[in-house]
Amino acid sequence: MKYAEGSALIEVGDTRVVCTATLEDRVPQFLKGQGKGWVTAEYGMLPRATSERNPREATKGKSGRSYEIQRLIGRALRAVVDLEALGERTVWVDCDVIQADGGTRTAAITGAFVALVEALSLLSCDDGEAGDAEGAGRAAGRELAHPIPVKDFIAATSVGIVDGELLADLSFDEDSRASVDMNVVMTGGGKLVEVQGTAEGHPFSKADLDRMLRLAKGAIDTLVSIQREVLGELAAKVGR
Repeated sequence: MKYAEGSALIEVGDTRVVCTATLEDRVPQFLKGQGKGWVTAEYGMLPRATSERNPREATKGKSGRSYEIQRLIGRALRAVVDLEALGERTVWVDCDVIQADGGTRTAAITGAFVALVEALSLLSCDDGEAGDAEGAGRAAGRELAHPIPVKDFIAATSVGIVDGELLADLSFDEDSRASVDMNVVMTGGGKLVEVQGTAEGHPFSKADLDRMLRLAKGAIDTLVSIQREVLGELAAKVGR
């Protein structure tokens, strides 16, 4: 996106999400004077992102599902941002689904992290200030004076058991047939941030849970490697 401080388009299967990150030099009222920042998210879906048209949330009001997903995205990103090093600034992350085929929340988290790092890199640039017209959206390749205030990578994926088979990154059809369906958010270092798991019809065992978490770990390792590749030189500034 031309005007955003950070942006990314993520495609996972047939799911596509546009993620942008915007820097704002203020914090919510409850954080004023505390010397630390905030990261928050908004999530939405275009009317024809799905097989049937859904009314725009600007018209009908935001659904409970959208609120739940945007809170998840915010929690996930805050888990890896050094809010004290960020200072009294807010990062607004917007995740807009342009096509949905399952896993929109996990794709949004994974793409949003890239946009977030791009935006925060502008705070450390020698040759520009965050939000300036020349610098917006072009963080990669700049020389940084200070580390980016991000402690680790973060990504997310869905896993589940479909027709007795363990699968990662479930499509809409696979998700609708899954006997167990789970979303896993994990740091690049392998630490869990959130696990959302549900059985449909029959409870699942601890052994099944362990198998799904191992599969999720492998998938998230792959996603983090792609994030690193996309971020290029900026990736080396994460976690320093």
